[in-house]
Amino acid sequence: MIEFFFDCSSPWTYLAFHNIRPLAEEFGVEISWRPILVGGIFNSVNPSVYASREAPVPLKARYQKKDLADWARSAGLAIKMPPTVFPVNSVKAMRGCIWLGKDMEPFARAVFAAYWGDDKDISKDEVLSEICRSVGVDPERFFAGIGDQAIKDQLKANTDEVMARGGFGSPTIFVDKTDMYFGNDRMPLIREAVARLKARAA
Repeated sequence: MIEFFFDCSSPWTYLAFHNIRPLAEEFGVEISWRPILVGGIFNSVNPSVYASREAPVPLKARYQKKDLADWARSAGLAIKMPPTVFPVNSVKAMRGCIWLGKDMEPFARAVFAAYWGDDKDISKDEVLSEICRSVGVDPERFFAGIGDQAIKDQLKANTDEVMARGGFGSPTIFVDKTDMYFGNDRMPLIREAVARLKARAA
């Protein structure tokens, strides 16, 4: 019922990743986690993100920093913005999520926390090895797995798919295949959409 397209390099995605789990549990629905590369999306359909980074509107940027801090406090998460390395190359982490398949959630959660909470560079092998060990994943198997061409192809396919379905960033969330929502702040609307579907099915 819920598809969650995500890249761990986005702070708003960290919030949504955290906030959607209790929502899904409340309604007893599954989440299909769909790793993507948000940079590929920006390059293809949303280059305005790069333009806004190069020439930010000072008043808007100041508010966005406060807004992120407010949401982080509400979720009980630590988010350092900007991290020391920003933007970060998340390709290995996201391939790792693909490789882990149905077991990706603890790893993805640890990647989010390492980057946004602990200010660690998740593009580095040593950081990813540390994250792997923390969630019981063998780093050697991890790095061998993410080098597989099928894993690389699946990450690209997920990224292409979300754009084909109308997505332009991370997180992009679908309820019942076609009902699309973007961003952490749409969580109340997602909750209402799931509630409507559950009521219809009852």
